[in-house]
Amino acid sequence: TRGVDIVVAVDNSGSMQAEDFLPNRLGVAKETVDRFVAGRPGDRVGLVVFATLASTRCPLTLDHALLRELLDDVDFAPPDETGTAIGVGLATAVNRLRKSDAKSRVVVLLTDGRNNRGQIGPEAAAEAAHALGIRVYTIGVGGEGDAPFPVPGMPGHFIRQEADLDEDLLRAIARTTDGRYFRATDAAGLDETFATIDRLEKSEIESHVRVLYAELYPDLLV
Repeated sequence: TRGVDIVVAVDNSGSMQAEDFLPNRLGVAKETVDRFVAGRPGDRVGLVVFATLASTRCPLTLDHALLRELLDDVDFAPPDETGTAIGVGLATAVNRLRKSDAKSRVVVLLTDGRNNRGQIGPEAAAEAAHALGIRVYTIGVGGEGDAPFPVPGMPGHFIRQEADLDEDLLRAIARTTDGRYFRATDAAGLDETFATIDRLEKSEIESHVRVLYAELYPDLLV
């Protein structure tokens, strides 16, 4: 096929439990990524999740069915990882693309917060992406004002906390890497991003495929 190499970095910190979107912010983020992957059949896509730490859930692959299963399994980070390390998440995604020989390489980063953890600053990670020729598209998740957060151990009980989405930072990251920032609920912005990535130069991509056959003729013969 011919396509683009893309790594999606998803924030799964505790603040993503807020229910200003239904079912919650993480659910909306996963729906956005799922729609994104469904619209990229010819691209290799990978998945990184981050909170206080970052990890790769899926390397670059054309097996989008597997990728979407792994995305569906993404849950909130453990209670002791409550921070948001945007710089570390971005750096991990950029590192996954560092050795890619594709002509166009892209990171799509989704978060609802403000960088407050990690030894790598978002600005430094963005500069590294720019130096490697990687574009970063940032997506802000969350509404305006305060939002209802579930109280741990008390199902059905909520407290209200002020949203802390650092849109200026997300815009700066996108601007540094020739990408674009938009909100997760902005369908027009999402479609425009799809179209922008479609216009990027594509590379030939090869992938090994194993086909498992199940012989059904014995049942029919009987």
